[in-house]
Amino acid sequence: MSHSDDEPLRRHRRALAWAALLIALGAIAAAMVGRHPMELAPVTTVPAIGDLDAAIEGSVADVRVVPFTWFAMLLSLLGGGLITIPLRIVAIVVLAVRRRWLRLTGFALTWLAAEATLLWMKPSFHRGRPPDPLVATSGFSFPSGHALGVAATTVAFVLAFLPAGPRRRRWEWLAVAYSFTMAISRVYLGAHWFSDVVVGTLLGAGIAIAISAITVEVRDLIFQAEDRPIPDDSEAAAAD
Repeated sequence: MSHSDDEPLRRHRRALAWAALLIALGAIAAAMVGRHPMELAPVTTVPAIGDLDAAIEGSVADVRVVPFTWFAMLLSLLGGGLITIPLRIVAIVVLAVRRRWLRLTGFALTWLAAEATLLWMKPSFHRGRPPDPLVATSGFSFPSGHALGVAATTVAFVLAFLPAGPRRRRWEWLAVAYSFTMAISRVYLGAHWFSDVVVGTLLGAGIAIAISAITVEVRDLIFQAEDRPIPDDSEAAAAD
């Protein structure tokens, strides 16, 4: 296999390395938060994390102003299931109509993995939420469902609808930045501690990148075993 044929395979392995880093950072941060009685929140296994959470929560309460609060509520709404679930369904339908089966598989698996992660982690950590939030909340606080779900969804959108290359990498980072900005709105509104949204963003982005890379690498390995040329991402429609 030529160097040019091998490049797509190596590219997705680099993506897996980035995904592993994001997930590892999220896992380390989750271990630093630890499991504690929910009424003791924001107490954490590493005290500095809980102290930072408490300090940020107190500072945010002191700087709230009406325009920022409205903007934060808008971002929080955009990151909720009322918006993200229909968008995910539309994306899956569009990918199906375009017959982009590989990308559809990666997008759908990302959605499932993100939801499964939240279903496992929230009751496992059973962390209490900050007092007196400005929006309705339900369930446990850690990790932030908004942060994890939006990071996974926005990054998965970029990976599903843009070809590989520098332009897509820029959009990947923009997707992570948007996700974190949206997640910060939840801290501003008192719905989450800061560490909740940091871990959620790291895990959501890592899950999306990992699953996209794994699905494409499986395809590439099959092509390699069959001694067929590994398609570049721009040719993925024909290979899906």
